[in-house]
Amino acid sequence: MSALTFKLKYRPDQRVDMSPLTDHNLTHLELPDIAAIQLQCGKRKLRVDELFNISGYDTQNIVIKNSFSKLDFIGKEMAGGNIRVEGNVGAYLGFGMKAGEIKVRGDAGLYAACEMKNGYLEIDGNAGDFLGAALPGNKMGMKGGTILVKGNVGERAGDHMRRGYILIEGNVGDYCGSRMTAGTIAVMGQTGKFLGYAMRRGTLLLWNKPQLQATFNDCGVHTLGFLPILFASFKKLDSSFADASAAFNRVQRYAGDMAELGRGEVLVKIS
Repeated sequence: MSALTFKLKYRPDQRVDMSPLTDHNLTHLELPDIAAIQLQCGKRKLRVDELFNISGYDTQNIVIKNSFSKLDFIGKEMAGGNIRVEGNVGAYLGFGMKAGEIKVRGDAGLYAACEMKNGYLEIDGNAGDFLGAALPGNKMGMKGGTILVKGNVGERAGDHMRRGYILIEGNVGDYCGSRMTAGTIAVMGQTGKFLGYAMRRGTLLLWNKPQLQATFNDCGVHTLGFLPILFASFKKLDSSFADASAAFNRVQRYAGDMAELGRGEVLVKIS
């Protein structure tokens, strides 16, 4: 059965809410019913077939072609299946995602994987601010699953993160891991200012020495037995992380944020 494919006909001026186009909404629908679904586009509602050419039948495998940065909420509360996006995407990619897999061959906007619960999200390009974070006013961000970003990430990655993995091959902006409660964020590139600001628990795994605040204590050099096990879990990924296990024989460990519980840790690769 061929993948259910949505090929964008033109780029609307206003943002489009793509949240209806997920597996749990489409499973029992025929193509005419899918074509008649209305998508919010600014103040208007547009039928799916006004914006997209539709082909294929397999609602467990969705492909979005010619995507661009105003297509928001792709994979919102997704509960299974696969979504593959060719092009850039807008804000709230994989918002509240519960299961399944999303792969984007382009960049993602703000709040990608916001409050994600489980599943796998892969972004070939860059991601905006608040990756895997909580909505404004909420206290629980990403709660599980794995995010892989092959480019750079903006500010506040993993803000209020509670569980799961965020793997970043490029650089990350300021306040990475801010107010983090648990989970792991790994960064191969450079990190910005205020790393781990107000983090309570969790692990920040870094390839390059960061600029840390005075509220992080140097705990010396360590050989940590869990690191080979952690990297073994990345072997299945199409990523530089799959071949990174040899890089982390020993690490410099910092504990913090001492202005909070102080049970978080920053582990920095020793060259």
